[in-house]
Amino acid sequence: MSTFPPADRRRFLALLGLSAVAVGCGTAVGGGSSGKGGTRTLRYQGWTGQVTPAELAQDLGYLEDVKLEWVGNTISGPQDIQSAATGQTDFGGAFNGAVVKLAANGTPVKAVISYYGSDKDAFSGYYVLADSPIRSARDLIGKKVGMNTLGAHSEAMLDIYLQRGGLSAADADRIEPLVVPPVNTEQSLRQKQIDVAVLSGVLRDKALANGGLRPLFTDHQLLGSFSAGTYILTERFIEQNPDTVRTFVTGVGRALDWSRSTPRDEVVARMTEIVKKRGRNEDADTLRYWRSFGVARPGGRIARDELRLWINWLAERGDIDPDRVRLDALYSNDYNAALSASPSPSAPAATAAATATATATAAASGR
Repeated sequence: MSTFPPADRRRFLALLGLSAVAVGCGTAVGGGSSGKGGTRTLRYQGWTGQVTPAELAQDLGYLEDVKLEWVGNTISGPQDIQSAATGQTDFGGAFNGAVVKLAANGTPVKAVISYYGSDKDAFSGYYVLADSPIRSARDLIGKKVGMNTLGAHSEAMLDIYLQRGGLSAADADRIEPLVVPPVNTEQSLRQKQIDVAVLSGVLRDKALANGGLRPLFTDHQLLGSFSAGTYILTERFIEQNPDTVRTFVTGVGRALDWSRSTPRDEVVARMTEIVKKRGRNEDADTLRYWRSFGVARPGGRIARDELRLWINWLAERGDIDPDRVRLDALYSNDYNAALSASPSPSAPAATAAATATATATAAASGR
């Protein structure tokens, strides 16, 4: 994984201020019941029109008797981990810098598995219209950049790009990051409501298939292949429900490996059927463009450097006190027993329902 170049000492565009996750020190609620054996139901938020690794794991039968309870959708990683930290949900996922910032604020959470990242197939791109005059970091001065949320992955990558482009603090502050819901980002760019659109995953590929866009840069170009975000749970929840956490984390890790080793058309068909079955009135068409979750390591195992990078970066900026973040306490791979080569979904752990789904999805359109 690449490292950042020497940084100008300026404000990180308020990166990871995370006003949305400013929960009080030590006030996070564990969530879930703690009766004998712990809860076997995990409340979570989803993403419209998408299938998360956790949802895929459940459909494959890898979560065994652990059930997921959907409580709504989110468009923001920081909001998602806020919900987990305050006990509104039992797990959430966000950009690793947001996880570091949350822990630095004194919130007792732990990262347990990587769930998304950047590789040659799965990356966040910063796109402009094909005829746009924007071709460098300096050309962004006075322009608007649309992204799903502020203070997270997209704003971090923008800041790195501006630094590498040699922009001064004053010039960088003249570039305006704006929150645009992911499903509206392409349209906002084409209607020239924004000058740059941050697009990733299926929404990126669908937008590119429509033509008329070109990339300014991508996070993969900036940092190479890396796992970018992790699922977190509160320490209290983990303490009360260790077996559930182990089943959940291992199942998600197996699902990530399954998605990597299974032909893409089969993964897309499976995900399409998942969206259709859950009945949330969603458009599953964008799943045709799915390529990868982008997780760098087998089983979603977390690498120390993927978190240390952000501890050092935020400390350099003065955004956190590094003494308030203990790297060893921030994450754990201890609950992840996923193998590097995941079994097929017809393995003993897969349920009869999963097998039936595989048959039903055989006729679904591939990507």
